[in-house]
Amino acid sequence: MHLKKRVLVTGGSGFVGSHLCDRLLADGHDVLCVDNFFTGSKRNIVHLKDHPYFEVLRHDVTFPLYVQVDRIYNLACPASPIHYQNDPVQTTKVNVHGSINMLGLARRVNARILQASTSEIYGDPEVHPQTEDYWGNVNCVGPRSCYDEGKRCAETLFFDYHREHGLQIKVARIFNTYGPRMHVNDGRVVSNFVIQALKNQPITVYGDGSQTRSFCYVDDLVEGLVRLMESPAEITGPMNLGNPREFTILELAEKVIDLTGSRSPIRHEPLPVDDPRQRRPDIGLAESTLGWKPKISLEEGIKKTVEYFERLLGEDGC
Repeated sequence: MHLKKRVLVTGGSGFVGSHLCDRLLADGHDVLCVDNFFTGSKRNIVHLKDHPYFEVLRHDVTFPLYVQVDRIYNLACPASPIHYQNDPVQTTKVNVHGSINMLGLARRVNARILQASTSEIYGDPEVHPQTEDYWGNVNCVGPRSCYDEGKRCAETLFFDYHREHGLQIKVARIFNTYGPRMHVNDGRVVSNFVIQALKNQPITVYGDGSQTRSFCYVDDLVEGLVRLMESPAEITGPMNLGNPREFTILELAEKVIDLTGSRSPIRHEPLPVDDPRQRRPDIGLAESTLGWKPKISLEEGIKKTVEYFERLLGEDGC
């Protein structure tokens, strides 16, 4: 039985944030979802509106927030290239000012705080798979820099607050995650492929499709985040959370076509700037310290994701 905690989730109406809110409520906690709804959606949390221990606050984390909480999951930030490149200055501000504000709140109320960092920390990696001690290969002036460098700066701030003020921090480096409630137009590969397949449109593969990714189902990721947050205080991270099984983008496209029964052809287009060639987490640290590893296969996860988008497209009349 968990002791009921007051938990703040920034970005709580987003894809991962909404699933985390579900999990925390199921665990018996009191959850405050904070979101400015820039990329988050009320659709993701509408099922929680009558829950007695759930509340929503429309707020931009680049401004200070004054609430009393025991735990802070800092997930606020556009996470897909289309969204974070749409307003790159604001993306950097969310990562830097937002982190400072949430760290300041954690310090004031003596809360433990977890930062949702990213595998983009590693850039286009020269080490494979990526371990937490790899410093990365990041272009600091490219179109993705607002996100990559913003998240890197956020990690710096977290560890400086930890060293300077003794703050209890946790830093999770999240690798590609997918599942229900992904944004329809976020440009991420799983949602793109599923929607294109369901509409029998050409599936867009950038380059020759030989670049690799590792796909973690959202429920597995949420389990990892909760385990990291509640791990002993001396475990700070950074810690990789993702699925170590690696697939080429072409393999993913073929799997989606197969699981949807789609008639979609595959269409190749030029690679985007600074698109990483390969991405796979080494999760040895998470396995040894948290006893965590993903359980849901790509096939099972894609089926659940397809079911969600079929419902969504049916509701929207698409």
